[in-house]
Amino acid sequence: MADEFGRVRAEMLAQDHVFSILGGRTVDQALEAGLSTKEVWQAVCEAFEVPAERR
Repeated sequence: MADEFGRVRAEMLAQDHVFSILGGRTVDQALEAGLSTKEVWQAVCEAFEVPAERR
């Protein structure tokens, strides 16, 4: 995430942004709940419309 959003923003997103596609969890919570990093990254990319070539 840091490569796409910058280190500081990526940390803030991981801790604070709640994603409905992740079941109302943050990135950190989703990973702690056992979702794969690939699933979580795909959700982040979808939510922030990251172009396919950078996913």
